[in-house]
Amino acid sequence: MESPPVPHTWNVTPREAVALQKRLREQLILQPPPGLKVTRLGGADISTEKGNDTGYGGMVVLDAATLAPLARSVAAVPLSFPYVPGLLSFRELPVLAAVWARLTVRPDVLVFDGQGTAHPRRLGIACHGGLLFDVPSIGCAKSLLVGTHGKLAEGRGATAPITHQGEVVGMAVRTRQGVSPVFVSPGHRMDLETAVEWVLKASPRYREPETTRQAHRLVNAFRRAGGEAAELEGGSPG
Repeated sequence: MESPPVPHTWNVTPREAVALQKRLREQLILQPPPGLKVTRLGGADISTEKGNDTGYGGMVVLDAATLAPLARSVAAVPLSFPYVPGLLSFRELPVLAAVWARLTVRPDVLVFDGQGTAHPRRLGIACHGGLLFDVPSIGCAKSLLVGTHGKLAEGRGATAPITHQGEVVGMAVRTRQGVSPVFVSPGHRMDLETAVEWVLKASPRYREPETTRQAHRLVNAFRRAGGEAAELEGGSPG
């Protein structure tokens, strides 16, 4: 399957990337498609290592009801954009675009290990990636990039809105009792309520959703193999 055309060049400076984020933000749709039916849930992650200019990307597709793996794909792509907080998508999405192009089973919703609208310009990697792949997307991050939230109850499913500059940009969500929350925000073709619902459904046992956990294991194994794990690419994980 071919990836959708990239709507812009990746060969930009950080200043140009900021301007591009502001333009792309206007294209976001912050509500799910009417009648969205989710049978396949995807997860995307990147692995890098110090001193290596290669990004090792991977995606997993899980059965939304059972969280059993259906497909996975990997790609190794040179990193051409520096690490700049708030501009992560310009570093990582070229890698994930190569992964997406190789993915033989496409998800109905794609969960990114990073921010969606909980971002200084409301265009985190989940927003940018959702636009690029034209797929409903969710950001589920391990730490806050912007904003603050109030105290959460200790039980699983407890939530507290993340506010930044007077605007609710995401939700702190406790996926396990007594464990630090994750930080959920919509990407593209998604709203906050639906994003929280799917992160909780995908997190039956651990702090992070299975989409992130399985993608993380996949990309780390791929990186340790030096990007030579051809049997990991595409198709069934069996």
